[in-house]
Amino acid sequence: MLADRERQEYLILLIVSQSESPVGSGYLSRELKNYGWDLSEATAGRLLAQYDTQGYTTKVGYQGRVLSAQGSAKLKELEEKKQRTDQGLEFFRVLETKTAEELIDVLVARRAIEREIARLAAEKATEDEIKELRYIQRLQQQRVEHQRGGAAEQDVAFHRVLARAARNKVLEGAMELIRQDGQLAPVLEYIRKEVHSVVSLDHANIIEAVADHNSDAAEKAMTDHIENLIRDVKKYWNKVENQG
Repeated sequence: MLADRERQEYLILLIVSQSESPVGSGYLSRELKNYGWDLSEATAGRLLAQYDTQGYTTKVGYQGRVLSAQGSAKLKELEEKKQRTDQGLEFFRVLETKTAEELIDVLVARRAIEREIARLAAEKATEDEIKELRYIQRLQQQRVEHQRGGAAEQDVAFHRVLARAARNKVLEGAMELIRQDGQLAPVLEYIRKEVHSVVSLDHANIIEAVADHNSDAAEKAMTDHIENLIRDVKKYWNKVENQG
């Protein structure tokens, strides 16, 4: 969640933005109580005056305040930060509830399905699909190298394009079923970072085998990729257990 000051700022700007008429200190004080903030009317008034000075609100005579363009931008910034923070807390909650055995079970299932997907993709992928795979792999590598946030989204996209290229709806559906837990990709990405593993190199090997239309090489590259992930999970959990 946001820090107390930012959360208070977020709630006040939110209340002002959602009101159909200018917001006064009395109204703000009452509305904040619904969110667990017990602020006196005088304190609410001082905060509104402070937001006037900062340019977040505009005073409308004696009626109260409305949100300014600058205030709307600030509210959006705080909403995005709140969302990132909430997602981060949810991520670590998911990580804490996972065990090494659960993750390895998922990866073993993926190995069985994706080795066949890679083989079929090497036979059936079009030039456009190969270009799409290369683009995703480059984007993933750039995000990792320049530390532009996580690359879990690109990881999911890569495997989805590969499954589509295999032209087998049953295998594609099986992959989607395994990936129903949307937090698995970021969990695996976090683990790889902790053990200093780089997945984009595995993806590059898979692409080259698919581009060469070499089914055996594609199957091996995918198998190696999944086995590298299994190794990373085991390495991470050994590290956690040793620290504990």
